[in-house]
Amino acid sequence: MPHWLQLMLDSLPALLWAGLKFTIPLTLLAFTFGLLLGLVTALLRLFAPRPLAAIAGVYVWVIRGTPLLVQLFVIFYGLPSIGVLLDAFPAALIGFTLNIGAYTSEIIRAAISSVPRGQWEASYSIGMSWSQTVTRTILPQAARVAVPPLSNTFISLVKDTSLAAAITLPELFQTAQRIVATTYEPLILYILAALVYLALSSVLTVLQARLEKRFARYGGFLEASK
Repeated sequence: MPHWLQLMLDSLPALLWAGLKFTIPLTLLAFTFGLLLGLVTALLRLFAPRPLAAIAGVYVWVIRGTPLLVQLFVIFYGLPSIGVLLDAFPAALIGFTLNIGAYTSEIIRAAISSVPRGQWEASYSIGMSWSQTVTRTILPQAARVAVPPLSNTFISLVKDTSLAAAITLPELFQTAQRIVATTYEPLILYILAALVYLALSSVLTVLQARLEKRFARYGGFLEASK
């Protein structure tokens, strides 16, 4: 067996374990919390009083206007200078959550804005409150528009978690770096890490396509029922 293939086979279990232990949990938690933060931020920007909407807008502006790597460094390496010490995983989770929250808020805001005004008026005409209108009428329709870009954001997040290696989180890419430090075979290990990320992204892309088809059928049902 070629040396490079044997090295890949020997290293693959460690990379997969790092992915299961750190990369996947970090991705799922950060996207879940980020999506909730994005929804709240979008609603604040659309419907909150001007001061709250301005605060939400500044948050989006700052996060979207600065690199994710810099944000992670500020949280992990910068906050200890003012007495706030965080382990690598919570620091990464906070950083990715804030980042995802800003980007998903813009997706959700655009999706909500795309729902025709007549849907609001129709809901109010049958006695729905504002909260009922949002949860029962507006958000279900906005979700159909938001699913494709949100799915792309999730897939991108899987790959972006490799940046957590810079703050010592032993996720998939950091594990590859550690193996490189002992084997001195960077090309083979980094290609292997890339293949693992590619496999994860490919699976998620297939799931995304199925999810979009389901929402497309739901959208067709809504159009037919009008």
